Amino acid sequence: MTTESNSGDGDDTERTEGAVRTGGSPAILSVGAAAIDEWYAVSNLPEPDGGAFAREVTSAFGGVGANAAVALDRLGRDAGLISRVGDDEYGRRALEYLDETGVDATHVAVGDDPHTRSLILRDPEGERAIVTAGESFRGLRLGDDALAAMADADAVFLTAYAPDRAARQVLDRVESLRERAAERPEADPPALVFDLSGPVEELVGRGTEPETVHRFLHRADLFVADGVAAPAFFGSADSAVERVAAAQTRATRPRGHRGPTWPRAVLTHGADGMTAIAGGEVSRFDAFDVETVDATGAGDAFTAGLIDQWIAGGSPGTAAEPLADRDCVAPGVRFAAAVAAINCTARFTQPGLPTRDEVESFLAERGYGPAGSR
Repeated sequence: MTTESNSGDGDDTERTEGAVRTGGSPAILSVGAAAIDEWYAVSNLPEPDGGAFAREVTSAFGGVGANAAVALDRLGRDAGLISRVGDDEYGRRALEYLDETGVDATHVAVGDDPHTRSLILRDPEGERAIVTAGESFRGLRLGDDALAAMADADAVFLTAYAPDRAARQVLDRVESLRERAAERPEADPPALVFDLSGPVEELVGRGTEPETVHRFLHRADLFVADGVAAPAFFGSADSAVERVAAAQTRATRPRGHRGPTWPRAVLTHGADGMTAIAGGEVSRFDAFDVETVDATGAGDAFTAGLIDQWIAGGSPGTAAEPLADRDCVAPGVRFAAAVAAINCTARFTQPGLPTRDEVESFLAERGYGPAGSR
């Protein structure tokens, strides 16, 4: 965990208080909120000037960044979180919870703003309305220690809910590492994964600005967007596919050493499946059919599955599979879809995130190999 101090220019900076538990920088760094979700099981989602009755009120841990990091930890990956929590009851609860997981929280700063939390209304049919409050994550800015850790990471993941200044810091840092790798072949820059979370109007003044999102579209190794975010940013689902494919085709070189099918993108459509775009080529996949209890966080679980298979490659502790092979696109999507499907069968996001054994058993029951292969 880190705390904040004031530098001469008035910006908050981070000071490391503890050492990384694994003895080095985590292999996968997730930049995002560690939020508290307050759940209201309501009789109905109220219309304007309307009302509803809450049959149950409870709380759970969430936040896109924390969800992805915990999902990767459950899959056996070495994951760390870069975030900022509030110096209040909610922030302390988030830190205590992270300490119970395997996620490295060295680069989680504590600020004096109210902790980021979400009020989630869920009706009996599973439809939701979400309102987020709290300034703690919005005040995130990356200190030197967090930026330095990226040089040793295999991947850096961030969500569009990251404040624009922090998103640009990440992008600039990864770009500088790529430039260094171009001069020093032995250097291997981290893969950059970007999740276009939320509609554009929700991000204004809070998250990553459209101009920065456009940079990520052309710079990220893996670009993910859901069925709400993609049409909001690109104009329509079809336009999203066309523009992402065009951006990939115009790429002058593969990111790092990842080969001809990179960069990649996946546009998710909930129960209607997903569209993968790899090296400009488009493929469509079905979602797994499960009895859904709660779909909250399924997209975060799916993205973690893609990172596990496409970026980290292979099972933890084994040699990574070659990532240039076009045949590895479909298995990776299936593996990620299995992670998301299992997560939908439990209430809330993080309690239902599966282990690798659970994912492999799920795939085996449907006739697939442990990594989603036929």
